Amino acid sequence: MRVLLVEDERKISAYVKRGLEEAGYAVDTAYTGREALDWADSAAYDLIVLDILLPELDGLSVCRELRKRGNRASVLMLTARDSVDDRVAGLDAGADDYLVKPFAIKELLARLRALTRRSVEMPRTTVLTIANLSLDPAAHRVVRDGKVIELPAKEFSILEYLMHNAGRVLTRTMIAEHVWNYDSFNPSNVVDVYIRNLRRKVDDAFEPKLLHTLRGVGYRLSVRDED
Repeated sequence: MRVLLVEDERKISAYVKRGLEEAGYAVDTAYTGREALDWADSAAYDLIVLDILLPELDGLSVCRELRKRGNRASVLMLTARDSVDDRVAGLDAGADDYLVKPFAIKELLARLRALTRRSVEMPRTTVLTIANLSLDPAAHRVVRDGKVIELPAKEFSILEYLMHNAGRVLTRTMIAEHVWNYDSFNPSNVVDVYIRNLRRKVDDAFEPKLLHTLRGVGYRLSVRDED
């Protein structure tokens, strides 16, 4: 899951970013309203954590502009103000939820999980299944042929992305941009390494083979290797 974090207070931004990354999210950061719009135009985000009080352009204006541009990412607004009018203003601007500062990272993560489950395009309430492989996003659980398989956060995110796009070829760049942020991704062979580890855990010892490599192109999760 890819998140855009928009928070002008650097210490808070670093704290939240660390908590999100430890939970397996890929996080990019912006510190002004204008930066937020630039980031949102340059990449596809699943979630946007957006502070209301921002330099250049406030969070309400950013949210309204995102919706005007057709951006459908789930937006969680952050604010130090807790009046009903403030909450209504955020929701009317197009936000999906509202969290008052100060907050615990555990609560932020719970809110983001709830937004993810409510997402129209990639609903997480549904267990993803292909052949004898299943993945439950809400429970963070993978099962292959009745065997529970433990996966670290990044491998889980890659498998979830593959399963959401079962039958479709995903390039290394597509996988990298979905799982890593711009600052941390090294476009050498890191995707291949993660895919190799994932294949060893969820595919090598099972039938049918599901994870297929298309040389020079990318990877596809499907029951049959059509190439």
